[in-house]
Amino acid sequence: MLSRNFVFRRKNLDSFLSPQCQKLIDDLRSCRDIVQVSRIHGYMLKTGIDKDDFAVSKLLAFSSLLDIRYASSIFEHVSNTNLFMFNTMLRGYSMSDEPKRAFRVFNQLRAKGLALDRFSFITTLKSSSRELCSPIGEGVHGIVLRSGFMGFTDLRNALLHFYCVCGRINDARKVFDEMPHSVDAVSFSTLMNGYLHVSKQALVLDLFRVMRKNEVTVIVSTLLSFLLATGDLGDLSGAESAHGLCIKTGLDFDLHLVAALIGMYAKIGDIGSARRIFDWAIRKDVVTWNCMIDQYAKMGFLEECLWLLREMKYERMKPNSSTFVGLLSSCANNEAACVGRRVGDLVEEERIALDAILGTTLVDMYAKLGMLDKAVDIFDRMKDKDVKSWTAMISGYGAHGLAREAITLFNKMEEENSKVRPNEITFLVVLNACSHGGLVMEGVRCFKRMVEAYRFTPKIEHYSCVIDLLGRAGQLEESFKLIRNLPITSDSTAWRALLAACRVYGNADLGEIVMMRLAEMNEIHPADTILLAGTHAVAGNSQGQQKSLDNELFKEKKEAGYSAIEIE
Repeated sequence: MLSRNFVFRRKNLDSFLSPQCQKLIDDLRSCRDIVQVSRIHGYMLKTGIDKDDFAVSKLLAFSSLLDIRYASSIFEHVSNTNLFMFNTMLRGYSMSDEPKRAFRVFNQLRAKGLALDRFSFITTLKSSSRELCSPIGEGVHGIVLRSGFMGFTDLRNALLHFYCVCGRINDARKVFDEMPHSVDAVSFSTLMNGYLHVSKQALVLDLFRVMRKNEVTVIVSTLLSFLLATGDLGDLSGAESAHGLCIKTGLDFDLHLVAALIGMYAKIGDIGSARRIFDWAIRKDVVTWNCMIDQYAKMGFLEECLWLLREMKYERMKPNSSTFVGLLSSCANNEAACVGRRVGDLVEEERIALDAILGTTLVDMYAKLGMLDKAVDIFDRMKDKDVKSWTAMISGYGAHGLAREAITLFNKMEEENSKVRPNEITFLVVLNACSHGGLVMEGVRCFKRMVEAYRFTPKIEHYSCVIDLLGRAGQLEESFKLIRNLPITSDSTAWRALLAACRVYGNADLGEIVMMRLAEMNEIHPADTILLAGTHAVAGNSQGQQKSLDNELFKEKKEAGYSAIEIE
């Protein structure tokens, strides 16, 4: 009935419009880019239609969806702005790359003295959510309370979303509990997602039970949250119940739920059920295929991944970059060079664009599998490189003992790419490369640059690299002074790096001090005793001391080492 009334009113409204204005609106609806809109705007200025508030409102509405800055330039020159125009700008900014600009428009709207409606609040809250701006959102909440708009369910849901996104789950729950008679499926879904955001999966299940008890209609988004929470909790019986509910509600054919069911069963370790869900799906899109391949890759079933890739080709399903990212990472972690090469060749064969994520993953895999030339080739061919791409290539050089090349690439990153700023991990891999390459001065210079030029606060990992760097260069006393005077609590990694350096240079006295420190930290490992024994051996100490260390080593339980090779 409401829909018929709306159509009737719209037809009546259209009948009151002049033919010229009606044609203008039809032309605006057909626009596909801002250039076409600007031509219509020029025509309006030329013919004087820009004096018609209704026509200007429509121009703003269409231009704000295509180019918010162009819409803003129109808005600033409108002398008689109305509520619809303000709401149009608020909505446009809430969907743009500059949501914080909505706050200024909202303040202008209030200063103008126009009566706000719920859409003014909803769009401003959406911008506050995107900017994670708690003060603005709280302020809007206060105005909503004073204005008497809390009775609108969509506005309450916008408040719920704002508090959930900002991580203020207790405030979100208060808003939810204050709307017992107006909650809908969206309300439940929003709060369930909020609980997932703060890793409170058990509360998601509790809320879902309340939803079922209140006979609120189950929608796809609530089921998605329920399945994610069930998978995270690893409850097999709960997973089967959730699957049954999907079938009962008739939503089990939804592709989002199919992917969620696959992920849920895989999380609890039942990859067989995950595969059955995949095989039973009547329709499969590329996301469904990617989900199954990714779950196999996480479990190390690389051959199954290759088999699915062959099936994709047979089904004429075009893979995308996401199809390969998880699989390539798994090849690197499992040192599966043969499978990695085949997947890399498939990326080339399918002519998948080397975006920042896929390119970085390929660089990382090839470098870890010993194919540095391939990694360099991929890196050079990448058009869009982010900080992770540069870091992966620098790390690859460092892992292959090419410390000079790692430093050179780091310098190139700083000189040629003003948009890409090194992060703490970048400096960590550079320091690690300097440590293994024996580049003491370069490493110290890099450490100083990290602190002085980029204002990063060093973490224990950075200090451990510097200590290892000095130790490898024989500067044991400097390493010892540094580790004792660290501004943060040191861990066993830094002390163990110093102990390894003591063994190389036969400094048994310092080695004993380091062992005492590890014992105080309760971090003694069998390998430490071996290192200390080696230190005494290099130092040429007496057989009595060696025998005492041998007895200590005999008491320790050491894990058996093993080696593995890949057979093609």
